[in-house]
Amino acid sequence: MVFVFSNAVVVQGTRARSSALGRCSAPRLPGLAGYRSRGCSRRATVRMETPAPLRMEDVCSVGRKRDPETGNIQGRVFVVHDNIDTDQIIPAEHLSLLPSVPAEYQLLGSHALEGLPRELYPERFVEEGQLSTKYSIIIAGENFGCGSSREHAPIALGAAGAKAVVATSYARIFFRNCSSTGELYPWVSKTRLVEHFKTGDEAVIDFETLSIRNLNSGQRFELEPLGEIQPVIDAGGLFEYARRTGMIKPRSRAS
Repeated sequence: MVFVFSNAVVVQGTRARSSALGRCSAPRLPGLAGYRSRGCSRRATVRMETPAPLRMEDVCSVGRKRDPETGNIQGRVFVVHDNIDTDQIIPAEHLSLLPSVPAEYQLLGSHALEGLPRELYPERFVEEGQLSTKYSIIIAGENFGCGSSREHAPIALGAAGAKAVVATSYARIFFRNCSSTGELYPWVSKTRLVEHFKTGDEAVIDFETLSIRNLNSGQRFELEPLGEIQPVIDAGGLFEYARRTGMIKPRSRAS
């Protein structure tokens, strides 16, 4: 939209003529508060561009979780303990958000792990007022993702910016939902790690050596192989994997 001030004002195809006193009778416009023309002799042009709508590829990193150069995942860790259920991962009041809508996908991520009790977790996974987290890896104890079988749980963590969970064990449905959505790599550690990491430590998950290393302490721990779910998550989830392997037809492109 272009607004031009001279002896007349053009606003979105409408015209506001000069008043009898010689001053422009232009409507007040955002960003032009206090602007006055002298006898309408000056010209001011303001270009206001409508921002492009959000696309899923702008806000979602499914299929692009690993570093393209090393093939690994590196970042800060967030440590939780045993029996973290899906109500703690994403409280039920946020389940009306549609993950297929980019803005709502982002908003869902802003509530990830919001249900953790503040007295036990004063450091929040997503800081107040933010849409994403600074933690790429979640370190957990036993039975991570227990409770209801909501698919929103791994989606919320992934939408927030998490790339992997390393836990001693998982609830079966949560583990399956990680691969079907492509949102998280659910690694199983051979050693209980919650005593060897603290929130804020830097870590790297090495996909070749099947290990996680605490870059602060230098300790390295073995991980169980991901097995058949790794290529599914690499592809970006079950449906994208099925398209790439010919199990279902690829999406038709609009001409």
